[in-house]
Amino acid sequence: MTVDLNQSLAESIEKLDLDAQRDRYEDQGRMIVIDDFLSQDILERLLQGMESVRGEVHRNYVPGQKKGAAVSRMSLDANAIDFGQVYRSPALRKFLESITGEELLDCLESDAHTYALYLYEEPGDHIGWHYDTSFYKGKRFTLLLGLVENESCAFECVLHTRSSEREDLSQSYKLKPGSLVLFDGDQLRHRVTPMAEGDGSRVVLTMEYVTDRSMNPWRKMISDVKDAFAYFGIRDVFFGRKSA
Repeated sequence: MTVDLNQSLAESIEKLDLDAQRDRYEDQGRMIVIDDFLSQDILERLLQGMESVRGEVHRNYVPGQKKGAAVSRMSLDANAIDFGQVYRSPALRKFLESITGEELLDCLESDAHTYALYLYEEPGDHIGWHYDTSFYKGKRFTLLLGLVENESCAFECVLHTRSSEREDLSQSYKLKPGSLVLFDGDQLRHRVTPMAEGDGSRVVLTMEYVTDRSMNPWRKMISDVKDAFAYFGIRDVFFGRKSA
């Protein structure tokens, strides 16, 4: 039987105490982790989709900052439509807006980062400390969904770095399959620790939502160059297939 992705997400969300999740999100400086968010049905669908895009994986390396692999929104739309359906799920969007208190919009159709896979598959694969700085005129929120986890790659973050009223607080998480991370990209300093020799793969679905789809041409060019050379390759970013 075909799984209705939106209905399955709605059923998972109904089990949550939204007021408690919203309070925790605000208390942690606009960041929250929820284990076992995805149902097993949705997780299996996304894992099947992941196998469909194995030939689309682009390796990337930025000395001193990151090494890994990624699959762009354009490649996902062409080969595994479930990822885009999860991104556009009305139930998921309503939940995210309830937690953030913002009206969340899709990123631009030409934005390869709208939803993408990050893969850690070789020793040393990692992403260094950074913020998910918005190139849009409004805020940018990042949603991570764990698909495959390994032993050595941890999601580490420092809470409250933008606050003058709270002490910095370091946290470390293992994003087991089905877990969710939501945060305000400009507020959370974070990284993924290096993959160890002999460890298995780690795969995360990353999705971005914004409060204003506007982006001036100069910042759009910077964003595209960054995505082309640090994530997805020139083909998908500048000559990619039209997204759904």
